[in-house]
Amino acid sequence: QVKVVDSGGGLVQPGESLRLSCTVSGGTKIINMGWHRQAPGKEREFVANIRSSTDFVAYGESVRGRFTLSRGNVKNTITLQMNSLKTEDTAVYYCNVNNDDKDYWGQGTQVTVSS
Repeated sequence: QVKVVDSGGGLVQPGESLRLSCTVSGGTKIINMGWHRQAPGKEREFVANIRSSTDFVAYGESVRGRFTLSRGNVKNTITLQMNSLKTEDTAVYYCNVNNDDKDYWGQGTQVTVSS
């Protein structure tokens, strides 16, 4: 059974940084891992993901150049380094994994950017 655990959210001021982490267990055919986010009253938005076969990383337009997704030191772990945070980055961030063509989601971690 695939289990996704995401963590690392918090409250920061505009311009500051945060790092999110995600660990996947039970996945044997992981195609990609990444992050989406959802702000109140808005649809879920793609943030970034990494493809297992090539390590190619794709970013959403609103975060490109500020966020960096990378693999962690532990297998099936990824981190999302978020720099130059803006108030509009406030959302619940969800780690997601595609394993054997099925999508799995973490419970979400709240990121709040406010002065």
